[in-house]
Amino acid sequence: MERLKSLVAGLSISILLFAGACSGGSSETGSSSSDGGNKENVVLEYWHTYSDQEEAILKEKIKPLFEEEHPGIELKLTRMPYEGLKQQVIAGVSGGEAPDLMRMDIVWVSEFAKMGALQDVSSFEGFEEVKNSVFESAMTTNLYDEKYYGVPVNTNTKIAIYNKELLEKAGFSEAPKTMEELKEVARKAVVSGAKGGIGIGGSYSWGFLPYFWSLGGTLTNENYTKFNGYLNSPESIAAVEEIAQWHQDGLVAATILGGEPGAWDGMKNNEYLMIDDGPWFYSVLGNEKGSKFNPIEKTLSGLIPEGPGGSRSVIGGENLVMFAGSEHPEESWTFAKWMLTEEPQKLMAESGLIPTNMKAANDPAVLENPYIANYVKQLETAMPRTPIPQWSEAEKVINLNFEKVIRGKMSAKEAMDDAAKKADALLQK
Repeated sequence: MERLKSLVAGLSISILLFAGACSGGSSETGSSSSDGGNKENVVLEYWHTYSDQEEAILKEKIKPLFEEEHPGIELKLTRMPYEGLKQQVIAGVSGGEAPDLMRMDIVWVSEFAKMGALQDVSSFEGFEEVKNSVFESAMTTNLYDEKYYGVPVNTNTKIAIYNKELLEKAGFSEAPKTMEELKEVARKAVVSGAKGGIGIGGSYSWGFLPYFWSLGGTLTNENYTKFNGYLNSPESIAAVEEIAQWHQDGLVAATILGGEPGAWDGMKNNEYLMIDDGPWFYSVLGNEKGSKFNPIEKTLSGLIPEGPGGSRSVIGGENLVMFAGSEHPEESWTFAKWMLTEEPQKLMAESGLIPTNMKAANDPAVLENPYIANYVKQLETAMPRTPIPQWSEAEKVINLNFEKVIRGKMSAKEAMDDAAKKADALLQK
């Protein structure tokens, strides 16, 4: 998405400006009121990227409930296409046509905060209460320069998912709890004919970080200000070497280097012992018309197996941000704060989204979903991809060098030393 051609960018800007001209921007007000009077309502424009099912809940349940509880504030909901969205947001900020609020990809927040495009929500009334109510790692994705520029509206992570048939064939009836057990069962599965034992999804951070972290690797210091000494620490180098050895020993699925079959096909066709994935694995495949593969019946899930670094996975999801140019910051914060309370969080969970509010995530009604419990448990130790404005660039360097190690073109030490040096140089920009 971030490599859009200029033609696409120009088209995106034109669409945005046309939409802004039609909508009247964030200063729009309405004249209707519940008592038939002429009271003007504040209209908050909210851009989002919810799916069909999620948008239905947003429109039919969230919007009317919020407006009922907060008379005088109306929500104007605008669903945005994900392709080209980042460029549209940049154009909107530059042209003064940004909305009041947006459901934003978590890895964009620090970048837009550095631009000065987002409101610092740390100083708003009730912020600490909100911060303490949600998963810590999800909240961290809003951090930039020791301030918070959004709140986590929904979250996700990845867990280990095993093909029951292949797992039992390898002599296991439960999900492996440690990396040593995972290696053992993967080796037995491959010997028994499986095409892949450990299903690392790719040579990019979302794919390999759960293993890298669980094996003891780290990306930066705690303040996200330094890669050198962390990305290339002895523990990090050892973690990369371990993953490379798995690949060399034939234990890793072809997906690590973009090979076929893909993760879902490999699981459905009884070719891959294990993959890691988010809750969409269950929600999508469970609703696939004509499919004979029932993910609940055919698979068994568990936490990412524990290694020297514990059981770690990677945080995904979206944050709710407020734009600095909004004419209604107090009303925007009222909605953002409300959206993270238990009731709206549980309503959105009906679509399969994982709440960031810890009480909502652990509510018995939410946990009744047969696959959610392990995701909620994994979120307790999941970690964010580095919340820095330069992450997109640093990630490219790290991904490239990691892939070179897997392909045998660089040693782990050489690759991580080089990546740490280049990533630190990016932090100075």
